[in-house]
Amino acid sequence: MSNTIDPTAQHDGKLLQQVERLRDAREQLREEIGKVIVGQHEVVDLLLLGLLCRGHVLLHGVPGLGKTLMARTLAKTLDLQFKRVQFTPDLMPSDITGTDVIEEREGGGGHRLKFVPGPIFTNFLLADEVNRTPPKTQAALLQAMQEHEVSIGNTTYPIELPFFVVATQNPIEMEGTYPLPEAQVDRFMFNIRVRYPTVAEEAAIIRGTTGRETVEPEAVLSSDDLLRLQEIVRSVPVSDDVVHYAARLVNATRPVRSEQGERTPIEVIEKYVTYGASPRAGQALILAGKAKAVLEGRYHVDFADVKSLAHPVLRHRLVLNFHGRADNIDSDDVIDKLLAAVKEEA
Repeated sequence: MSNTIDPTAQHDGKLLQQVERLRDAREQLREEIGKVIVGQHEVVDLLLLGLLCRGHVLLHGVPGLGKTLMARTLAKTLDLQFKRVQFTPDLMPSDITGTDVIEEREGGGGHRLKFVPGPIFTNFLLADEVNRTPPKTQAALLQAMQEHEVSIGNTTYPIELPFFVVATQNPIEMEGTYPLPEAQVDRFMFNIRVRYPTVAEEAAIIRGTTGRETVEPEAVLSSDDLLRLQEIVRSVPVSDDVVHYAARLVNATRPVRSEQGERTPIEVIEKYVTYGASPRAGQALILAGKAKAVLEGRYHVDFADVKSLAHPVLRHRLVLNFHGRADNIDSDDVIDKLLAAVKEEA
């Protein structure tokens, strides 16, 4: 028998150790975040998944549910530089990206242009009420999300990684808002619905926020740790069967009438959906499945991972028609029917 160590096995063993470390870190993160945030475990987990996948997240919820506090607390537990921008109708692109200013040279040798970075140059950006600012300003934010850089004049400035954007939207106030176009919403990995707390959770919130004591979470991971963990997530293997299931799930969101070729129509899609999900949805399902697997201490992705992520990945990528609105159907209802119709095996 050869005493030579298999380098592949050695590599896999190291990765498995890192997966275990990430699972332990998740529990520590939950514990630290739990000092400040009551409940909302699913929202916190999805935020962490988005971070690990180098994606961005859209939070949907009424005021007062702690969306800003959740984002700020997660940034603290990961020791990330955090900045918050309140989006308003008069916000300009340069208010986010930064601008060139004229300053006098030392010694009186004339003037020069100096770039003053905007709040987008950070690790963790909270774009509060992103739908309250005009499309021109929204586009400046979304370009940076996609390209990880900002162009001012003839100069392009890179944004240091990790870079994570959490944008919030208030679903109950539509007056004076500028809804994000579907093509731009598609750039968000997840659309997360923040629910009301239970009575017990609400009582705990009231007790914890009406006294004199305040609790601050401690950092569990550094930005360098996060960058390494992002690489681990991308190295997780996925079987062809799971990839094909994700692809068929995304493909099934598109009405047959808008597709070339033949495919068995799904009634709820044909009736209520005008446009289905883009290929970004399949990428998000698999990447998020990898992150979910390693957070749970597994080094493989299964069908259940893809199914559990279908709602936050697909809900903002389905464009419903007037029949859906008339029948009081939302995208989550359509996704429920879709998951029942698309089988794991082709």
